[in-house]
Amino acid sequence: MATIQQLVGKWHLVESKGFDEYMKEPGVGMALRKMDAMVKPDCTITFDSKNLTIKSEGTLKMTQFSSNLGEKFEETTTDSRKTQIICNFVDGALVQHQEWDGKESTITRKLEGGKMVVECIMNYFTCTQIYEKVE
Repeated sequence: MATIQQLVGKWHLVESKGFDEYMKEPGVGMALRKMDAMVKPDCTITFDSKNLTIKSEGTLKMTQFSSNLGEKFEETTTDSRKTQIICNFVDGALVQHQEWDGKESTITRKLEGGKMVVECIMNYFTCTQIYEKVE
């Protein structure tokens, strides 16, 4: 089973499936979905035994949040949703749970075969993204 330290580092997106359908579910507009689908961002994860930081950086935008594991915090997403987020490390996976306006989504990051597999789930829609470690 992976440790959170094995997820620490810089990762580059190499494959994405179901992204458009997943982003359509919370109401993200077509123009933003198409623009986001073209970008292959890097994801950098840092963890210092308590504080977790996840930074996603593409050619058009950069997002970042920091929090303590197990503590809920507020974040405004790139599509302007005000969400409540909590991150935990459970069974070898980093689980990020978002809630807003009575809706929810779960993003799980885990290692499989040396790659980081990110599974984003909202209702019946799932997006799977595969990242390879850069450093």
